[in-house]
Amino acid sequence: MTMNILPPNSSAIKTRFAVKFIQAMKRLSKRRGMGDRYKRYRATRAAACVSMASAVGPEWAWSRAVLRKIKRRRLLRQFRVSRKRRLIERTTNPRQNLGFGQEEDLRGLVPGGKGMDYCSLLSETAHYITCLQAQVQVMADILHRSSP
Repeated sequence: MTMNILPPNSSAIKTRFAVKFIQAMKRLSKRRGMGDRYKRYRATRAAACVSMASAVGPEWAWSRAVLRKIKRRRLLRQFRVSRKRRLIERTTNPRQNLGFGQEEDLRGLVPGGKGMDYCSLLSETAHYITCLQAQVQVMADILHRSSP
């Protein structure tokens, strides 16, 4: 038995996400240089994250963190940060152990979780999980409706 933990207004979130995600995918399909499978994957993943964060709105810390991260990436791309510098930044922030049950690990999984107190972290985590569940449901629906 699967547990549905979506809030009562989840249909509105799903609708807003679906509209924003389809618009983003249309923009991506017009983009040149998306022949590489990995580039398409990364662009689709970013479009899904931004679409969900903007559908939810700024009242949740995780959605603000996602939008800030995307904005920062765009600014870095505009200033053409050298590849060497980006590689150095990646190696200086190694991923933490993603085992469950520890507060630090949970903070690393939820966008913006590092600056929250424990109660806020749990609330944000619950909302983030429900939004991810809605995102998966909408994307599965889109896939099933678009396949022959």
